[in-house]
Amino acid sequence: MTQAMSAPSEQAGDEKIWAHSGDSHLMEPEDLWTSRLPKALADRAPRSERGEKYEIVYIDGTQIDRQLNDFMDAMRPPGFKDLTIRLRDLDQEGVRNQLAFPSMGFWVCNIRDPELENAVARAWNDWAMEDIMGKQDRIFAPAIIPLMDVGNAVAEAERAAEMGFKALYFPCGIPDDRAWGLDIWEPLWTAAERMGLPLTFHIGTGSANVVYRGPGGAVVNYMETTYPGMRVVSHMVAGGALDRHPDLKVLIAEGGAAWVPAIGDRMDEAYRQHGMFVRPRLSRLPSEIIRQQVFASFQHDISAVQVIEDTHYDNVLWGDDYPHLEGTYGHTQQTLHTIFDGVDDRIRDRVLRGAFEELFGA
Repeated sequence: MTQAMSAPSEQAGDEKIWAHSGDSHLMEPEDLWTSRLPKALADRAPRSERGEKYEIVYIDGTQIDRQLNDFMDAMRPPGFKDLTIRLRDLDQEGVRNQLAFPSMGFWVCNIRDPELENAVARAWNDWAMEDIMGKQDRIFAPAIIPLMDVGNAVAEAERAAEMGFKALYFPCGIPDDRAWGLDIWEPLWTAAERMGLPLTFHIGTGSANVVYRGPGGAVVNYMETTYPGMRVVSHMVAGGALDRHPDLKVLIAEGGAAWVPAIGDRMDEAYRQHGMFVRPRLSRLPSEIIRQQVFASFQHDISAVQVIEDTHYDNVLWGDDYPHLEGTYGHTQQTLHTIFDGVDDRIRDRVLRGAFEELFGA
């Protein structure tokens, strides 16, 4: 494997802050699935077409219209599709390693045909390993897991572990009859725990992101993307999945982090005050499970770091969200100094390095 040169280590007095990113993204080539799948499957795989005003995403016979944003395209970093340039972008911005989620791959969870979903997920994972992780050692992706058939999910998770993936990817939004706290997922959680692969959930996935079109809609809908991440935590904790699998780790990416200890308190209150209704019973309080097994990443939230000292919840990762508009490219150092200047060294090291390395061993 051709390895890229690692980022230089910090020296005493360096002004640049170096950090791992717990939330970045890959931009897939347009022919990813057409070049790797038989035509009958490739024609139904996710693809997008752009018109003058809208982008249309086609997925297995359905289409989703999305308004184009030329401004967003204009703000893409230089290396958003070129791996060599991207590594230079990382050095410029002070980013050591990136956990890089899919882009078009997010749409895999919209496929309802298990055969197609399995083929599309496998092709994405093969591409990510061959063309991204096989060519350098600083950017790595979580493996996309097909969800329509739990047997397929377990098989692909095991294949991903054998290939060298460090994490598994899941959407936050999922139909109620397949909610993340249900027992149908037990074989998958058992396999992931055995293989030591954390479950990484990215906000804004698996459910509608535009739910309100009234005043303040841009901010309201941005907020709406975060709530399903909170539901992942509440379902997996209250439903007992994390309690039954104490070595299983969960990351909610890009949704901020200050909310995590707060919902732990809220869940403890429900567990105590409504105890006569609580099923299943847990071996630990919800807040204890959260503190031991749930991680979260943010990019700009000052509060995500501020709450650590008082709540002692430090399973917090910073993320650059490269190459998305909400990310920090072009002002990463300004952002990091704004958030971390004056912060206790222990907390700063935990957020910028320690929590990431605990999860992924980077």
